[in-house]
Amino acid sequence: MTLLLAGVTLVSAFGSSFQYGYNVSVINSPAVFMQEFYNHTYLDRKGIPMESSFQTLLWSLTVSMYPLGGFFGSLMVGPLVNKCGRKGTLLINNIFSIVPAILMGTSKVAKTFEAIILSRIIVGVCAGLSSNVVPMYLGEMSPKNLRGAVGVVPQLFITIGILIAQILGLTDILGNVEGWPVLLGLTGIPAVVELLLLPFFPESPRYLLIQKGNEEQARQALKRLRGWDDVDDEIEEMRREDQSEKLEGRLSVFNLFTFRALRWQLISIIVMMMGQQLSGINAIFYYANDIFRSAGVNENNVQYVTVGIGAVNVFMTCVAVFIIESLGRRLLLLAGFGICCVSSAVLTVALNLQATVSWMQYLSIACVIVYIIGHAIGASPIPSVMITEMFLQSSRPAAFMVGGSVHWLCNFTVGLVFLYMVEGLGAYCFLVFCAICLATVIYIFIIVPETKGKTFMEINQSMAKRNKVEIQMDKEKLNDFQPAFETLVTSQQRSKCSSSSSLPLLLWVFLHPRVHDFSGCR
Repeated sequence: MTLLLAGVTLVSAFGSSFQYGYNVSVINSPAVFMQEFYNHTYLDRKGIPMESSFQTLLWSLTVSMYPLGGFFGSLMVGPLVNKCGRKGTLLINNIFSIVPAILMGTSKVAKTFEAIILSRIIVGVCAGLSSNVVPMYLGEMSPKNLRGAVGVVPQLFITIGILIAQILGLTDILGNVEGWPVLLGLTGIPAVVELLLLPFFPESPRYLLIQKGNEEQARQALKRLRGWDDVDDEIEEMRREDQSEKLEGRLSVFNLFTFRALRWQLISIIVMMMGQQLSGINAIFYYANDIFRSAGVNENNVQYVTVGIGAVNVFMTCVAVFIIESLGRRLLLLAGFGICCVSSAVLTVALNLQATVSWMQYLSIACVIVYIIGHAIGASPIPSVMITEMFLQSSRPAAFMVGGSVHWLCNFTVGLVFLYMVEGLGAYCFLVFCAICLATVIYIFIIVPETKGKTFMEINQSMAKRNKVEIQMDKEKLNDFQPAFETLVTSQQRSKCSSSSSLPLLLWVFLHPRVHDFSGCR
């Protein structure tokens, strides 16, 4: 890996993905103080205390506006990345972080809780864009032997963002009555860093060549990213992809749903994204504090144990960065969802027996930790990598729109119905998540192929049989030959195109009727 590729990975992941994780967790610790601010502000305006039902409604809006904004951000991915490029979209996206950071940071001084609710939906748009564009941007710039590892880095920074929010949210730091506005406003700092540094890095070479048609800029970008001048093989692979897609054109979301050649790729990303969000990760974090309390952890120390769980999440995602290229995507997906499935089942038993069997409370803690490990190595980081790899350039933006929309809608749904599930099912709600994880494992085992070490075209060809379409392998040979043919014709004197020395070449051309370009003979 070159320093430039490492640099653009770190800058884009810190500037964008970090904010996603930070804003997921940032309002958890100061929730009590923020709700008191809502009540005091209402009292100052109306002269009467806020009703508890109205306060619950306002807080529910504060929490739920974030995934709703993420859904809207996902819908913006396709138009923005096609019009402004991957890097350009990330730069524009910083607006959706800096503006809400200022609004949230000054909300207490301005005595307006409405600014917080509005800011949550705006920063949700930022998260919706970054959660899709960063994996796309890095996946298109990485060589195939590093594509998986680089693709997991955004998820690593999401977990780091969650951990940093948990640490800063401790009551001894910023999770208190004076510090919570600063805690919310800090989300703008990574955006400023990205806004200053990202312009010095190149745009995606695949975007430059395939969508903009600028081979020279794509070649220069590749040379900078690879650290050497010989990038002909990668340029040629992009040309083949470009040629294979010209018959399709750029696919919209509607076209994607009706395009038979991508049917199983589309179903696969929907299943994986639904499995990721409906597998119970939010429920685990919700239940974690109660589990720790039941195991005898002091109330004042529960927040520190929660930080420890966040640290485990970061560590195991970091492990995934280093093992994905050796173990492959498919194995990590199966292992991750499988571990989550077993942990959910055992946790259900442990939670129901901990009142009668003393050591069950410790088994509950172990299940939480094991579940986090499973989700961190497979269910969390791999689906975004698979979206990048299972789709070609013309369909990738639409695929990320679909995957991102499913991701955020499921996130929103879990937040909406989970409390009702807890009230109705209690600890048995984890059996629902167990079943979802099991169904996802079965689907991945039967349908999803391994993509490690393959080019985008090779992955596309591996799915062609399942989609019951034919991709002509001789098309690749044709495209391999075409540049050589053009070079040969150009290098000869045009007046000699009809000479006997060109006869074998012309005979080959007429036997392959799709290559009929005689511009060199004019």
